[in-house]
Amino acid sequence: MGGPMAGHLAQAGHELVVFNRSMGKSHAWVERYGGEAATSPAQAAQEAEIVLSCVGTDDDLADITTGRDGAFRTMRAGSLFIDHTTVSAKIARTLDHEAESRGLHFVDAPVSGGQAGAEKGALAIMCGGSEPAVEAARMVMEPYAARIVHCGPVGAGQTTKMVNQIAIAGVLQGLSEALRFAQGSGLDVARVYEAISGGAAQSWQMDNRWTTMAQDKFDFGFAIDWMRKDLGLTLAEGHAIGASLPLTALVDQFYAEVQGMGGARQDTSALVRRVPKPWKGV
Repeated sequence: MGGPMAGHLAQAGHELVVFNRSMGKSHAWVERYGGEAATSPAQAAQEAEIVLSCVGTDDDLADITTGRDGAFRTMRAGSLFIDHTTVSAKIARTLDHEAESRGLHFVDAPVSGGQAGAEKGALAIMCGGSEPAVEAARMVMEPYAARIVHCGPVGAGQTTKMVNQIAIAGVLQGLSEALRFAQGSGLDVARVYEAISGGAAQSWQMDNRWTTMAQDKFDFGFAIDWMRKDLGLTLAEGHAIGASLPLTALVDQFYAEVQGMGGARQDTSALVRRVPKPWKGV
């Protein structure tokens, strides 16, 4: 996702130095958009006023910020670090303290909208940080965002993203059962969608995944591996604050089943694979 997001920044006139752990991706990006490719996060951040990251896990984020070749080691006092990774609220707060000790500003800004949202410049971004830092980040993020919301202090962006994943997990399980019920009833699923998508059942998942779920097409979108990572963070945070998340825990188990069926890299809508197809289905 970081590639198309950076592409929108380049097209908006920003001068970029990019880094990817797969150097071939960095060079391919530079060939398409211009700018420079760095050999480390530290080199990429050396002359930057603003540094943005989008990686995978807490450990990845720690490595590219405070690791041996991390960006924090070369960032100048007063510069801003914006992280778009979905990680734990704990590491966001830890990195904020580390940034502050170095005279840096930090915003945790996880995104929702997937690869398609990044490519279209239509991501929803939930931000945690100080008001001045988030406002400075907002001006940079606008080229690839449809919505930017300041949710609170550092860590609030990550916990808001957890709320987002809880809601998605429940919606997709309901959508999976609804689709199989429609098929088992011998209904034309296209007409069912037409009938119910304009009412209270409507959702982004229904609008964008109902048809592909009915066609057993899942080789696109947000991978189940990443969803399980996100749900693991969510369940851990829920345990820490004493929140009850029974449906989220159940859907996480269901996703583990789909992983076992070979669906680890399939879109999250592949959750429907574990709901048995009715014998009467059409």
